[in-house]
Amino acid sequence: MARSLAPDEAELWARVTATIRPLSREPLKTPEPASEAAPAPPVIAAAKPKGPPPRKAAPPPPPVRPGTTLDGTWDRRLRSGSIQPDRVVDLHGMDLDRAWRTIDTAIERASATGDRLILLITGHHRPGEPPVQRGRIRAAVHDWLAVSRHAGMIAAVRGAHPRHGGGGSLYIVLRRQVTRA
Repeated sequence: MARSLAPDEAELWARVTATIRPLSREPLKTPEPASEAAPAPPVIAAAKPKGPPPRKAAPPPPPVRPGTTLDGTWDRRLRSGSIQPDRVVDLHGMDLDRAWRTIDTAIERASATGDRLILLITGHHRPGEPPVQRGRIRAAVHDWLAVSRHAGMIAAVRGAHPRHGGGGSLYIVLRRQVTRA
């Protein structure tokens, strides 16, 4: 059971309801005030304009950055883990420079052989305090890929399915190669 509104709450409620446009054509019902000693001011309904309300312009879609979209089939296959990677790159035990060179070489070779899906094993992020810094490769991968010479060949980067390493791995999906005759 709902409680009755106090006079100041009823006044506030009346001001709020006067600013909304109901979804149905039925008139709004205002709650009764708690006491009759101080009646709430009458609610003055705004005149309804004739015809449908003017449509607001839809906001433009967000800009699509290269490498952020895939078709639904690819996304479903990646989420379900039903697709097998064409190439696997394991970065465990590497420093930042060696990891970057390995990623660069792997994308170059995958592109040359027509591979579309690279499984990049970066390792799980494990927080640590200096001097032991962990997860630096994982933290840098997205930035590396965005500025690499291969950025135009990358269709998307997605988190890997648990079957392929989950949070410690990424899928790099390369764009389809256009064969020129």
